Amino acid sequence: MQLGFVSAILPELSFEQLFETAAAEGFDCVEVCCWPPGKAERRYAGVSHINTLDLTEAAVEEIVAIVERTGVTISGLGYYPNPLSPVADEAEAAVAHLRTVIEAAPLLGLTQVNTFVGRDWTKSLDEQWPRFLETWKPLIALAEENEVRVGIENCPMLFTADEWPGGKNLAVSPVVWSRMFNDINSESFGLNYDPSHMIWQQMDYLQPMRDFGDRLFHIHAKDVRLDQDRLNQCGILAHPNQYHTPKLPGMGDVNWGRFFSVLTDCGYNGPVCVEVEDRAYEGSADDRVASLRQSHTYLRNFVPRRD
Repeated sequence: MQLGFVSAILPELSFEQLFETAAAEGFDCVEVCCWPPGKAERRYAGVSHINTLDLTEAAVEEIVAIVERTGVTISGLGYYPNPLSPVADEAEAAVAHLRTVIEAAPLLGLTQVNTFVGRDWTKSLDEQWPRFLETWKPLIALAEENEVRVGIENCPMLFTADEWPGGKNLAVSPVVWSRMFNDINSESFGLNYDPSHMIWQQMDYLQPMRDFGDRLFHIHAKDVRLDQDRLNQCGILAHPNQYHTPKLPGMGDVNWGRFFSVLTDCGYNGPVCVEVEDRAYEGSADDRVASLRQSHTYLRNFVPRRD
């Protein structure tokens, strides 16, 4: 396995500075965020360390040179919009840009793109399934043409009032994944698995790795602390931010020893990228780099360096 981090936590850095930082902190890889230029609509969105709208031959050569010089690889390209938004312009823009990200990957010698499938948060799963298929069959066909694997993160995107009641990502549970992979049966369609999202949904985060081992394309290492006292007060129908808090690996409820024990049993040997969303480490750029350093120190217990 290769230990990395998601570039969204260091938005102020250039691509070169990002990879120099990753090398200095001992990371093997970085998941590079590729949002279109513009204002972010939520935390950790809008970060663009590679602009896939303007990926010239010269830009590709510069990126490859930085990767080779630093010795840090790109684990995948990341872009996490809502391709199934009920707002037509938003959905169309998300799909259009996602296509550019998929097409950019092979230009950089990459085979991995990570994203959300999206969701109309006002509708049931069954009500929007035809639209899911209409949107995603062509996207996965494009991925196949470009020999790219698309890893869907299992984040419900259901945290605050504007995402209530259904959340903004369909792919939140094993029953949905089974239906997805049955209806779009492609070796290019899999998971970017994050155990923390199972914790706050009060679900087993180990068994899904066993059941979907062949669909584990990419891993996010994020922890979460479930506040049982708050949950007892507000109940599971409250907005989830009221009873759970994202944390750095080792500071929440994920048992990382058991997690990596199962992950290695599954034969997984790909990237494991820290996703920092811990507000306790957002006071400054130095704090955010320190969060990566702390996560690296902790996770090297499970992902040893291989020089």
